[in-house]
Amino acid sequence: MTPNVAVLPAGSALWRCHSARRPPDEFNPVAADSHFGGNRFDGTPEDPYPFLYAGTEPATALAEVLLRSLDFDTGSGYRLVPRAWVVGRSLSLLRTRVDLRLIRLVTEEDLAAVCQDSWLLEADGAGYPQTRRWASELRAQVPSAQGVLWQSRRHRPRHAVLLFGDRCGGWPLKPDPAGGTAELGSPAGMAEANRLLAPLRAAVVAGESR
Repeated sequence: MTPNVAVLPAGSALWRCHSARRPPDEFNPVAADSHFGGNRFDGTPEDPYPFLYAGTEPATALAEVLLRSLDFDTGSGYRLVPRAWVVGRSLSLLRTRVDLRLIRLVTEEDLAAVCQDSWLLEADGAGYPQTRRWASELRAQVPSAQGVLWQSRRHRPRHAVLLFGDRCGGWPLKPDPAGGTAELGSPAGMAEANRLLAPLRAAVVAGESR
C-alpha cells in the first residue's frame, strides 16, 4: 500500500454530533467488539484506540449519525428522523489546535492507493468488522497518521473525519464558542437540525418515522 496523506491545518472547523453527556472534544474510549456492533473505523480489542468522528460541515455531522439506513417516507417524500433519536444529543463546533495528518480516502485514486474501492466507505453494519480491520491495517501502514479523512456516504461530496486518540496528543480539539452547542432535543435545536437537513430531504419529527 501507498496511502495518501492530507494535512488538516490548525484552526480547521469540525462539527460533531455527540451525546450531550460528554464534552464535545472528548474521545470515545470504548473499543468496539471485533465482530459485532460498533462503527466503521472504531478501535477494537486487537487495536485499541480512543476515537472521535466529526464532519467538516454541520449537516455532514448530522447526516452521518441520523440518516444511516433511513428510507424515504412514501407519503411525505422525506426521511423522517424520530425525535427520540436526537434527545440527549448535541451538535457542536470544534477547532483543531494543531495540524493533523490524516489518511485520505476521498478519490478513487486514494482508495486504489490502499488496494481498495468504494466498498470500504459504502459497507454498512454487517461489513463494519472488516472495515475496522482495514482501519487497523492503515494505522500500521502509516504510523504517523492521526486519523482518516473520507467522502461522507450520506452527504457527498463533503468529508467525514475520524481521529485516533492515541496519536493526537493531549487535546487536539477545542470547542469554538462562536459556533456554540445546539441541544438537538430542544425546540431550537430541532429547528436548527431541520434547517440543515432540509436540502437532504430529511427532518426530525415529533412522532415515530414510518
